[in-house]
Amino acid sequence: MEKCKGKTIDQLKLKKFLVVQTAFIGDVILTLPLVQLIRENILDAHIDFLTISRSAEVLKNHPDINSVIIYEKHNEDKGIEGFKRILKTLKQKNYDIAIVPHRSFRSALLVYSAGIPIRIGFDRSAGRFLFTDIIQYQYSIHEIERNISLLKTLFEIPVDTKVYPKLYPDISDIKRVEKILAEQNIQHDNKFICVAPGSVWNTKRWTKEGYIELIAKLIKKDYIIFLVGSRSDFELCDFICKCVNNSKVINVSGELSILQSAELIRQSVLLISNDSAPVHIATAVGTPVIALFGPTTPRFGFYPYRERSRVIEVNGLKCKPCRIHGSRKCPTGKFECMTGITHEVIIKEVEAIAGKFEKV
Repeated sequence: MEKCKGKTIDQLKLKKFLVVQTAFIGDVILTLPLVQLIRENILDAHIDFLTISRSAEVLKNHPDINSVIIYEKHNEDKGIEGFKRILKTLKQKNYDIAIVPHRSFRSALLVYSAGIPIRIGFDRSAGRFLFTDIIQYQYSIHEIERNISLLKTLFEIPVDTKVYPKLYPDISDIKRVEKILAEQNIQHDNKFICVAPGSVWNTKRWTKEGYIELIAKLIKKDYIIFLVGSRSDFELCDFICKCVNNSKVINVSGELSILQSAELIRQSVLLISNDSAPVHIATAVGTPVIALFGPTTPRFGFYPYRERSRVIEVNGLKCKPCRIHGSRKCPTGKFECMTGITHEVIIKEVEAIAGKFEKV
């Protein structure tokens, strides 16, 4: 067994864990395999998760998490007073170990100031000098695997370990989705596809015209389409829905919680999405994904993790990738990374996946 500052986990008697990830919803989902592995290896561990309220929803009902601590770093907890408030909470809990996939200085400072004796984070963290154990951030592997690597000083992790995140919609979430399907007269043997055309990053969105043309073609192939997303995606989804103007296109963006959306995606044969959180939601519920990568690249490690998923992108562009999350505005003004993606390529992949659909 590997060491954690000279001692094995058995000698340290670690029980109280704090996992810190205060980034986007997708980042939190990709941290869940780390949590699940802690529970698998330390059955009596107490595991708390620190995150923002918007991302906390994906943690609801998760059996491997004891409690969720909300840190509204951009709102009511913004600034030094908010930092002090959350710090007081952490000090009272007397954690044995903090695991920090989030790479901000604030996250590192928080666990250091809380006096947590063992603090594990990446060498790419702005606050890495505040950690007791620093793990190399490997660019060549998936984010899930990078996060899991933070545990290697605690217990042995087989090289071929592959852990999928899990989400847990409750009975009310399931009934909400069943009600929507019943209202649309959709039976379980109907083939429906979820499409997520939104993103908080403008340049990560495939064109509206592209989605309109794609959905029109899919309808002709007898697919039913659900447009999914947050409240901020409603206007975009409504525009697409009105332009297609067909009863087989149903806009539920902004109507469902994250876990209800997860349940709808779980029941679908496929998700088509930009490089955004729905990709990782689909990974967690076992649904194949066709992910459209524009200004970003799968090489950063945020591609869909299921083997039967696909990535579609335009290669050979000197400006790609422009940033890790894409830019607010195309730096060249041409937007070639997205306009170069055609609906014909996507439909070919839809037929390859949905034509032989089987949950794994």
